[in-house]
Amino acid sequence: MAFKSNMFLVLTVALTTLHLGAHAADPDITSDYLVPTGVNPDAKFFTFTGLRNILSRNTPSNVPFKVTKVTNDEFPALNGQSVSYALLQYAPGGLNAPHTHPRSAELLIVLQGCLKVGLVDSTNKLFTQILQTGDIFVFPKGLVHFQVNLDPRYPAVALAAFGSANAGTIQLSRALFASGIDNAVLAQSFKVDSDTIQKIVSANTA
Repeated sequence: MAFKSNMFLVLTVALTTLHLGAHAADPDITSDYLVPTGVNPDAKFFTFTGLRNILSRNTPSNVPFKVTKVTNDEFPALNGQSVSYALLQYAPGGLNAPHTHPRSAELLIVLQGCLKVGLVDSTNKLFTQILQTGDIFVFPKGLVHFQVNLDPRYPAVALAAFGSANAGTIQLSRALFASGIDNAVLAQSFKVDSDTIQKIVSANTA
């Protein structure tokens, strides 16, 4: 079902997003805001409407996982403001595969359904949690993390807030197996043969 009734939960993270921005890695600016060359800002410049259609319809079930970013690329008014969002939609069984954000922590709130989330710290300790609608979880800056919708019947939706106008995303599978690292290096690192590595590379570059 549509989740307009859960939109009040977004307000829970709004002020926290601003707090994240106050401690973000983005450089400080010396003006109130940044405007692209040739743009004469009005109220529309500070408004992003790209989530309207998404929030008013059901979560797609034909795509395992979908992310809609609201960064300075999609919303130029965020330049210099050290905040951004991402709307995350999970089909039943959908997975947001292990990844990192190099420039910001992530504050995740579940708007619909439930999610299993996990992170791995610098000592290789794994932390996992089951989140219900309304629960909030923080992924510290730069740490590997993931989310999965374990429900086989119902979708899930979450909103992620970042303390950077563009937190960046490094998908581990693609960074390792679709970036051109030599197969011999990967085989030695993962202690498997080159044929196994080639199969993984092929799966990530298809």
